[in-house]
Amino acid sequence: MPLLWLLLAVGLAVAEVFTSTFILIMFAAGALAASATAALGGDVAAQGVVFALVSALALFGVRPVIRRHLDRAGADTPMGLAAIEGSQALVLERVDADHGMVKIDGELWSARAFDATEVFEAGERVRVIEVKGAIAMVWRE
Repeated sequence: MPLLWLLLAVGLAVAEVFTSTFILIMFAAGALAASATAALGGDVAAQGVVFALVSALALFGVRPVIRRHLDRAGADTPMGLAAIEGSQALVLERVDADHGMVKIDGELWSARAFDATEVFEAGERVRVIEVKGAIAMVWRE
């Protein structure tokens, strides 16, 4: 019986990876505790009670703490291209409609002028309007 609870715990933990709601992982903790109870010789009723108790405590005690921590840590902070668009860049090599190089948050990016008539010289500050592929489209700051 301990192996059955252990398999349930692993299955729930794997399923949590696909949901990221921190609900299934709390039930996985309950199943892990029930597995330990079974390994120590507890009967099926005791295993069920331990599963329910640990799952409920984790769900209503631990999960809110994790959610608060993630909210405070900026889980809604833009990442990837969404974080780059709108950021400031430093022109390293002349940027025009055909070529150029900028530095965005310490990373080098190929750049083009968003307005094909504009030219930006090295040292100027520009704003990233959008990212097309691996090219930052920039506009005068």
